[in-house]
Amino acid sequence: MTGTDTIVAIATPPGRGGISIVRVSGPAVAHIAVAMLGDVPPHAHAVRRDFKDSNGAILDNGVALFFAAPRSFTGEDVLELHGHGGPVVQDLVVAAALDLGARAARGGEFSERAFLNNKIDLVQAEAVADLINASSAAAAKAAVRSLQGEFSARVNTLADALLQLRMHVEAAIDFADEDLTLLEEGAIAQRIRDWLTASSRLQDLAQQGMLLRDGCTVVIAGRPNAGKSSLMNALSGEDVAIVSATPGTTRDVLRATVTLDGLPVLLLDTAGLRVSEDAIEQEGVRRARKEIERADRVLYVVDSADQLSVAGLSADLLALPQELPVTVVLNKIDLCGKAFVPDHATSAPSLRVSVTSGEGFSALRSHLKESLGYQSSEASAFSARRRHVDALQRAHVHVMAALHALDSTLGVEIIAEELKLGHASLGEITGQVTSEDLLGAIFASFCIGK
Repeated sequence: MTGTDTIVAIATPPGRGGISIVRVSGPAVAHIAVAMLGDVPPHAHAVRRDFKDSNGAILDNGVALFFAAPRSFTGEDVLELHGHGGPVVQDLVVAAALDLGARAARGGEFSERAFLNNKIDLVQAEAVADLINASSAAAAKAAVRSLQGEFSARVNTLADALLQLRMHVEAAIDFADEDLTLLEEGAIAQRIRDWLTASSRLQDLAQQGMLLRDGCTVVIAGRPNAGKSSLMNALSGEDVAIVSATPGTTRDVLRATVTLDGLPVLLLDTAGLRVSEDAIEQEGVRRARKEIERADRVLYVVDSADQLSVAGLSADLLALPQELPVTVVLNKIDLCGKAFVPDHATSAPSLRVSVTSGEGFSALRSHLKESLGYQSSEASAFSARRRHVDALQRAHVHVMAALHALDSTLGVEIIAEELKLGHASLGEITGQVTSEDLLGAIFASFCIGK
């Protein structure tokens, strides 16, 4: 499915640098190469050339690389011009390609063409963007594994097994008068159970991959002067927040990103939760509660040296949104020893720390990873997105429904339909089943030149 037009874009970041790359892909590449370079370079060989415009004026001198279809990233003829990294020079080279018949590429159009020409599947295409945007070394390694096809291979294994199940079930429909006892003997049921076990394992791995890619948001909340800003600074390793003995110092939401064994965590330090007559502080509390409502985890900090704060913990927790994942952090244990916590307030997990001495911080970091569902082993991690996890879950639900229909003898047609829907859900992940809207949304998020 080679494109009918030729596209061009700068593939390197904007600004000045030692080298810039202008990428061209499409059927007019050979024509553009002859006009700009004097000839079409040998396939996959770097050659030194002058870059000329349509009038023959030299624009730059650099390295040209030509990749003949279908042995290129996009599956089309591709020309890369590696020149000097000045913005003016880059624009002149792009303008020359435009004059010779190319058009400006859309965001992600090179990767989109690679997908449409079956050079990569949709998971691998997304992994290109994930690798560029990786916020940690672990996330980058996971994206490389997806780019190399590890995630796709696991999805395809599940899809192939489901296809075999569909073949047997639909054969029982087409040849109902034949002596097909496979469904009745329980072999299909066992194969479905085995498939569900493998599906659960892949969902767990995909969930880890999604955490590596997207990270998590942790809100630090509590009463004024509980030590929230000090905790923020200690976890981030930077003086992000102003620390003061004056209550209400933090008025706005402060942000810092930390990495816990490869897991990106966005920390939010918020205003102390209390009733105030100060309009600015009221706005700070409103913003704090807004961030609390959408947090993946809340660290509710309590001054354990203040018995009024400890005694009011139960009421404070009840005032938070229901079902909110909360961890109570009993701070300042160096000042009071073992803090007292009311029995009815201990439904939320609690940890004792001292920002001053650092006691309890190792346990806090471990707790955060565990409570967020993150396992730090990188051995089998790959990059995944929310849509991948959702599709895997839908496939699992459909196959569970097929097993229920089989056990309940609801009819072979129902079993076949649920397996078909499950198979289609898996196809959405790699792009075997997709829509134009989905492709547009995915590739629109890519940078120009990829």
